[in-house]
Amino acid sequence: MSSSLLKSLKAIAAISCYYSSKRIKIRSASGILLGWSLFSTKDSPTDFIQSFVQGEGSQPNFTKFMAEPVTSSEEIKTKMGEMTAKMELMIMGVQAEFCKALEAEEEGGDTFKVDRWIRKEGGGGITCVLQDGQTFEKAGVNISVVSGHLPSAAVTQMRSRGKNLKEGASLPFFAAGISSVIHPRNPMVPTIHFNYRYFEVRDPTDSSVQWWFGGGTDLTPYYLNESDCQHFHKTLKNACDKHDKTYYKKFKKWCDDYFHVTHRGERRGVGGIFFDDLDTPSKEEAFAFVTECARAVIPSYIPLVKKHKDDGYGYAERQWQLLRRGRYVEFNLIYDRGTKFGLFTPGARYESILMSLPLTAKWEYMHSPKEGSREALLTEVLKNPKDWV
Repeated sequence: MSSSLLKSLKAIAAISCYYSSKRIKIRSASGILLGWSLFSTKDSPTDFIQSFVQGEGSQPNFTKFMAEPVTSSEEIKTKMGEMTAKMELMIMGVQAEFCKALEAEEEGGDTFKVDRWIRKEGGGGITCVLQDGQTFEKAGVNISVVSGHLPSAAVTQMRSRGKNLKEGASLPFFAAGISSVIHPRNPMVPTIHFNYRYFEVRDPTDSSVQWWFGGGTDLTPYYLNESDCQHFHKTLKNACDKHDKTYYKKFKKWCDDYFHVTHRGERRGVGGIFFDDLDTPSKEEAFAFVTECARAVIPSYIPLVKKHKDDGYGYAERQWQLLRRGRYVEFNLIYDRGTKFGLFTPGARYESILMSLPLTAKWEYMHSPKEGSREALLTEVLKNPKDWV
């Protein structure tokens, strides 16, 4: 199986910049907009996408993205009404804005290296990585847009999650997603991870399509700052509440449960939201929700970077950060199902799969924080997740 498929199944896959309250409005219903199923809400995904691709006349403009789209511009124009095109353009837009937002925090002028790759079986991706920056020790923002036929291992895994897929059949699929992990240099700035993805599988016997969305955003601090946690969770809750007031509580618990480092008896961080197999209430409404969550990433995180990137710290704080990064690595390599699936598959593209790992980490034998210390305070919250809003 190719590495690009692995990345999509893992959701090495939507972020947007820290938006102001005034969004760009659709100015024309002609040309490129004719194919879109337009939303009536002023903060619609269509508005967001249109702010990137509005060109002269009917021709889309892709110069605001980090690279050319994976799908050819001619094909995208013919599929503007389909979710495959909508998802690709949305994740390309959020990739570009998040990369620009992160670069703006690098006072030394560090920028992302852009690696656009093509998958011979269909599709490809764009990997953006910034390393050894003044603010970010390692930051990765990846998208993948791939298609082909599902291998039997993937069908079996999806059937185990309740998908009604024919075992042993060759099933055409499409997957698009964005995934990002940001490892800051200063221990007072937390690490953030998020991914948002769309998947569809076609049954060639009757042309029926099964589709679903998944994703989430979670925070991993090295030192506990309760106001930071409250800000982060409140921002995500506000995004969820715009679509379904039951989402935040349900998806927060799902996040706490998923990012559980079982052998350590603790969570990877202070959580956030996590969901999978979302196929209600409709495709367009689910897409709007995923886009909303993506738009919430920067306002949930960038203020924390600005607040703490110049905080003072010493050798002890750096060593604790490296130890906590070790726990991050443990979860990714031992429990994360996407990482495991990728690493044990022949032909995997390891550089992209392991993008989520920090440049440096540390393990000490039987390490335990001193009772009453700031390190012990964080550990207690990781062992006993709490409600932040």
